[in-house]
Amino acid sequence: MSALHFLITGQVQGVGFRYAMCVEARRLGLAGWVRNLADGSVEAVAMGDDKALQLLTEWARHGPPASEVERVHASEIADASLVDANRPFAQRPSA
Repeated sequence: MSALHFLITGQVQGVGFRYAMCVEARRLGLAGWVRNLADGSVEAVAMGDDKALQLLTEWARHGPPASEVERVHASEIADASLVDANRPFAQRPSA
């Protein structure tokens, strides 16, 4: 299993991005979380199969219909303890 940390910028808050990312990540069988950041971006951590992580990265590049994604930065996480693999992908409170 691999894990990725995402930072997504653009018009990604107030458009259902977190909810839609949860739906997509769960559909792909990924564990992890997503939250809004104070600077207007969205942060997420996802863990699972490499192919599923690739598909989530591709999805994040466009997001839900109302979003306008400018940039997706996805980097591998060495410490997978940031994710509880036994819990479904979920929204976290804003940071």
